[in-house]
Amino acid sequence: MATDVHDLLQGYFNALNERDIRACLALVCDELILQPNQGLTEQGRDAFAGFLERQLHCYREVLEPQVILTDPQGRHAACEYLVSGEYLATDDGLPEACGQHYAMRVGAFFDIHDGLISRISLHFNLPDWLAQIDE
Repeated sequence: MATDVHDLLQGYFNALNERDIRACLALVCDELILQPNQGLTEQGRDAFAGFLERQLHCYREVLEPQVILTDPQGRHAACEYLVSGEYLATDDGLPEACGQHYAMRVGAFFDIHDGLISRISLHFNLPDWLAQIDE
């Protein structure tokens, strides 16, 4: 079971790196719960699609290497990875974008249900990211 979850999450991260929204959406359940860093919880595949579209519009990122840890039952997973990115377009409530580059560690937690991702909770150091894009 843990290998299946590892493969599921590796596929998710591959799709993110390829900027492939359809592939990402195929790996999440209809009732997905998204808990973005410093943001309000969103629910549903459509809300997640909107989140991904905004991310792709505002940021160009590569996520690597991913360290994926899973529980033996295959219901929960955690991942740490390095995001190297470029801030392309101003995101709501954030400073103006002008192509700033950044690198930061991110932690993500996942719930898995019936072979699909049912919850994604993202965590990173927002003050550090803000300092990087302010340079």
